[in-house]
Amino acid sequence: MLRALDIRDMLIIDRLELTFQPGLNALTGETGAGKSILLDSLGFVLGWRGRAELVRQGAAQGEVVAEFELPEAHPAHAILAEAGLPGGSELILRRVNTADGRKTAWVNDRRCSGEVLRALSETLVELHGQHDDRGLLNPRGHRGMLDAYAGAEPQLAAVRAAWTEMARARKALAETEAAVAAVRSEEEFLRHSVAELDKLDPQPGEDAELDARRRMMQGAERIRDDVARAFAMLGGDGAEGAMADAVRWLEGVADRAEGQLDEPIAALGRALIELGEAQDGVTACLEALNFNPAELEQTEERLFAIRALARKHDVAPDDLSGYADTLRARLGQLEAGDADLADRRVAVRAAQATYNAAAEALSALRREAAGRLDAAVMAELAPLKMERAVFQTQITPADPGPEGQDAVAFTVATNPGAPSGPLNKIASGGELSRFLLALKVCLSGDDSTRTMIFDEIDRGVGGATADAVGRRLAALAQGGQVLVVTHSPQVAARAAHHWRVQKHVTDGQTLSTVLPLSEPDRIDEIARMVSGDVITDEARAAARSLLQA
Repeated sequence: MLRALDIRDMLIIDRLELTFQPGLNALTGETGAGKSILLDSLGFVLGWRGRAELVRQGAAQGEVVAEFELPEAHPAHAILAEAGLPGGSELILRRVNTADGRKTAWVNDRRCSGEVLRALSETLVELHGQHDDRGLLNPRGHRGMLDAYAGAEPQLAAVRAAWTEMARARKALAETEAAVAAVRSEEEFLRHSVAELDKLDPQPGEDAELDARRRMMQGAERIRDDVARAFAMLGGDGAEGAMADAVRWLEGVADRAEGQLDEPIAALGRALIELGEAQDGVTACLEALNFNPAELEQTEERLFAIRALARKHDVAPDDLSGYADTLRARLGQLEAGDADLADRRVAVRAAQATYNAAAEALSALRREAAGRLDAAVMAELAPLKMERAVFQTQITPADPGPEGQDAVAFTVATNPGAPSGPLNKIASGGELSRFLLALKVCLSGDDSTRTMIFDEIDRGVGGATADAVGRRLAALAQGGQVLVVTHSPQVAARAAHHWRVQKHVTDGQTLSTVLPLSEPDRIDEIARMVSGDVITDEARAAARSLLQA
């Protein structure tokens, strides 16, 4: 609820402090007195885009401060929390515009952006008028208004949840299809490579073993003769025979050497043992050097095949076995992917069915609510002298989305049989005002958290129709707050609080001010609205009659 508005040096206002109250607040005054400047100033502090030059001529800067009262559950609290701004039961907005066009804003004495102000304004104020493109005249908001009227939040939540699940299922299907397609595109390569690797069956360490065997066989012919000669020198005709003869001769005389030959004989025994081991090793070597030339060819062929596959797949030879396992796993993904695809498609169909059911339930609720809304608006139009007009909520198919699959538009036909169309294209100024008022009365529900502003919504009507407009504005203001800028005495008389906007000239400057009216002042102001510049006794009597009605 708007509690106070403080305006300094804006257009033709030098300083103005207003305190607003709950209920219906009326702003009246002659044309050009500055009533629209109040709305421009309020729109400025709320971050709305309006006039480019607002600073009063000769002033360094203009400033507007607006004070709002926030109930505990007011949606503005969430916006404040998200923006990291201080909250509480009181919200003070302040915005400054310098003469060179720079704008600075504060919320509860903390700097903030124009975007934050505009987000807050959506929860604080509703502006309705003949040029209202932010509210009832904007078709983009009609679906949300119908849903609020229908109490469709549970159905909307179900549709949003189903849409989210369907989007998730479709994304999972797309990812699986992409993965399977990627594997399928190289399926032939994978199967060929796995078969090739399985046929060769390379083992870790085999490359080094084959390379050593190959080098040994290649050098066998060069070293075998030397190894054979060495073997002969170690045999019975060589070192072994000589050492055996030496041991025999020494043992034959050892008993006469007084023990001096015991250690040499023992050493020779050990040497013979070591010599035997050397002979065994050389024998093994000679056997290894005895190879079939075909074996060298086979060894080289396998070694070269392993190294060729390693180069082909850009892996180390010892890693070929593990690489084959990797390729087999990717082939397994292809086979598993087909099964996953089937499961994903089933999930998408199930999610689509759930969404369709939830969306259809929401559509049915909207159609039922549209019928009730049309009847309610038509009932409101009769007292506004528009009983021949036809209001209809059109629901047409739209692309499915998180809000369902319906497009909603409020349409009117001013006379039976005439074609219907959008509110702002079919109705004249006065008719449009009454359509908007009737629609707002039906849509307002129990929402009293926002201040509703009606800018000359009674233009073009008078008499009993204007009285009906005033009664409906007063009804809207019950339990909330409505500000109305009006030229209609019947509407002004219904206000609980009344201000007069007027201009005066001071030191050659035209300035605008706003005066709260006492009961006698209200009589004179309403009388002026009835009769014009000259207030007659008859006009005062008519004003008293309107105030007492």
